[in-house]
Amino acid sequence: MTQPLLAIENLKVAYGPTEVLHGVSLDVKPGEIVTLIGSNGAGKTTLLKSLFGAPRARDGRVIFRGEDITEVPTHRVARRGLSLVPEGRHIFPAMSVVENLKMGLTSRPNPTGVDEDLATIFKLFPRLEERKLQRAGTLSGGEQQMLAIGRSLMAKPELLLLDEPSLGLAPLVVKAIFETLKKVAGQGMTIFLVEQNANQALRLADRAYVLTNGRITLTGQGLELLANKDVQKAYLGGH
Repeated sequence: MTQPLLAIENLKVAYGPTEVLHGVSLDVKPGEIVTLIGSNGAGKTTLLKSLFGAPRARDGRVIFRGEDITEVPTHRVARRGLSLVPEGRHIFPAMSVVENLKMGLTSRPNPTGVDEDLATIFKLFPRLEERKLQRAGTLSGGEQQMLAIGRSLMAKPELLLLDEPSLGLAPLVVKAIFETLKKVAGQGMTIFLVEQNANQALRLADRAYVLTNGRITLTGQGLELLANKDVQKAYLGGH
């Protein structure tokens, strides 16, 4: 069996006295798209943030490439090969598209071949090339999401983490974003996707987990969970 690229083992995370994650375990193997779905407040964003040690785990372990990174300082985790596309995008509005993309270089140990990498991003997102000198704050929501993904890819991560990439976007834009993620995965990128849009996320995923009130309650292949009546009722409006 292939060793997981990322393994989360019995992770417990709290804000002060309030425990949010109650012993979560999951893994992501190289080349997979793994999705974590759950309702608002289930602890999905907390799980992603805890991989970077903010907040720090109360118990359990985070293993990346066979190495325990649970206690690694936050600023060093990204340099290990993880890159997060955060919820809300967090682009730099006063900077140009190209300047935003180059911010992804800060977590690369050896930022060479920048022009080639920019060309790759522009091939994925032609809209960004059209607007490369434009201030990022003037982009549409969908274009800003493309920019946030492009910035993370400029870091050349081994594992791309995405937190609610469909949030606040029109359905056609969401479809385009997910098609691009499928293309990125087809080029060999491993993806861990946290998402409320269960329909799109489960169609994209090789495997998926359901997080309910800080606990993993279901796991299986993406299409298997898409057909699950409990999942349909809870997340897809089924009856």
